[in-house]
Amino acid sequence: MKRSLVLLLCCTSLLSACSWMPTLGKSADTQPAPRKPAPRTTADDGTPLGYVDGVEIQKVPFRAGVSSATVESLAKQQGCTGGWGAGLVSEPGPVEIYRMTCENGKVFMAKCELKQCKAM
Repeated sequence: MKRSLVLLLCCTSLLSACSWMPTLGKSADTQPAPRKPAPRTTADDGTPLGYVDGVEIQKVPFRAGVSSATVESLAKQQGCTGGWGAGLVSEPGPVEIYRMTCENGKVFMAKCELKQCKAM
């Protein structure tokens, strides 16, 4: 009875030693590289994201401002139409910066000081 118990203990210790060293005989270079999450393809508002050299371009959420209509008419005079309209880029206040994306892909920007707007 004692021999079988000793044999059983030897076998279990041998098996546990094998599981204790899972990388025995394997090189550290054969380990798989950690997985990176897939890059996002759309922003929170559903529009496609842009990347430059693998770095995501930050998008500013659209916010209408006090002078949005004025900037849109100023952009229309310069041949810029379409898009979501003129969005406020800066914080609301006496001096505001507006941005509007045109149909042809160009960007129209304007600076408004006390509701007097000029193209930038």
